[in-house]
Amino acid sequence: MKTLTLAALSCSLIVLTSAAWAEITLTDLKGRTVTLDAPAQRVMLGFYYEDFLAVAGDGAVDKIVGLSSGPWAEWRPKQWEAYTQKFPQLADLPDVGDTESSTFSIEAALATDPDLVILAGWQYDALGESAQQFDTAGVPVLVLDYNAQTLEAHLASTRALGQAMGTEDRAEALATLYQTMTKDTAARVADSTEEPKVYVELAQKGPDEVGNSYAGGMWGGVIDRLKGRNIANGQIENWGPLSPEYVLAEAPDVILLAGSEWLNRPASVPLGFGAEPKLANERMHAYMGRTGWADLPAVAQGKVYGIYHGGSRTLSDFAYFRFLGKALHPTAFADVDPQAELAQFYTDWLPITPEGTFVMQVE
Repeated sequence: MKTLTLAALSCSLIVLTSAAWAEITLTDLKGRTVTLDAPAQRVMLGFYYEDFLAVAGDGAVDKIVGLSSGPWAEWRPKQWEAYTQKFPQLADLPDVGDTESSTFSIEAALATDPDLVILAGWQYDALGESAQQFDTAGVPVLVLDYNAQTLEAHLASTRALGQAMGTEDRAEALATLYQTMTKDTAARVADSTEEPKVYVELAQKGPDEVGNSYAGGMWGGVIDRLKGRNIANGQIENWGPLSPEYVLAEAPDVILLAGSEWLNRPASVPLGFGAEPKLANERMHAYMGRTGWADLPAVAQGKVYGIYHGGSRTLSDFAYFRFLGKALHPTAFADVDPQAELAQFYTDWLPITPEGTFVMQVE
């Protein structure tokens, strides 16, 4: 009788467990229906590394079985270094290649035996019809899109990721935070009467060569949302350099230099993980020494700012947008400390401390 009771209890637990982890059906950022038998335990992660860790929470690293590591280790090497110091196992994971360099191997991805593949929209698009190999193998693919830089896409990506990982409550809290901060930023901008002219340049090549500016997307899209008058609008499509003569003629009120952790770029503005403020300031001053720049309103008034190029298109980008909002509308954002908000985000949601220089005003 006792044995039968234990057997019955075991059956009940199996039923309850099955009910608790019922089939998950969600819609990804390509409008595709994605079905999982249970929350993902073996993830092949293509992009959005920090967003995955933030949403998936404790134990997230242990669920990664493979990486498209190029966009992390090569594009953001100091960030990669910070995470591999905390989690050495990341460096030992299989690298499945990168769609940007046409080295992405679906065979290598399938060899990691994932129960979920997570890709950025641009990665999924680059794979084209070959992505159907995942369907043939019975492996679900979740496409996210923080690159769209819209509130709707950020929220939808976060919630879809939470559903897939079984961390819906955590995802909802992150979505609520992002929405709250975004709406507060918009309200402050709406109340401001300032509409300064803005020039943004990718500060990768050094002052002797003009780097890309942005219109419509990336930093250009952010400037538009913050009611800045982006001098690149109407001059370029998406990204490209502006002529030095044009920049001088437009006389921007604010200059934004986007820096990062680039390797083998000795004249670039170093910002991000491990970046030293003194060196970043020196490199920004080198840009200010360009012919004619001393007479620009932005330079004359000290309104030259550096911002981490890896800071956009992620769940923490609200802090970078608020930094730029404060640069454009100092009165409206007088009580906002974007650097403290960024640090708090890491404390609350990510497993490392962001050591480095991520935003700064030239001294």
